[in-house]
Amino acid sequence: MVRIVAAAALGAFAWLTAANIASVGPTSAPDNSYAYIGYPNNGQVVPANKPFRVWFGLRYMGVAPKGVKYPNTGHHHLLIDTDLPPMDQEIPSDRQHLHYGAGQTETTIELPPGKHTLQLLMGDENHVPHNPPVYSKKITVIAK
Repeated sequence: MVRIVAAAALGAFAWLTAANIASVGPTSAPDNSYAYIGYPNNGQVVPANKPFRVWFGLRYMGVAPKGVKYPNTGHHHLLIDTDLPPMDQEIPSDRQHLHYGAGQTETTIELPPGKHTLQLLMGDENHVPHNPPVYSKKITVIAK
């Protein structure tokens, strides 16, 4: 009886693990790596309809341009006023998902007046999130 329960539990664990792995990208990342927005700060007021600087931070990984496959590297994507996309697909490229495939670690953006969210998501050489995904906390800025 104990063997049957243990086998069933092991089978369920293997299934859950396989299901979890299938929902993230194929490129591995260190478990302790993380991205962060160095500037602006959460809750900060930024100028509306004028360019302001956004600085990208990354720990325990390196930055490499799109198309470059090197262990523990990727490139930044800035998400504006949106949630994280599916982790097993290429990150969209539109006004809410900005790609920095040349390996940039900062940019300037303009936002209309109001409250906005910013978040970073690392992508591999094919713009697919890593396994595990490497992203920043979502911050809020107020454009005035």
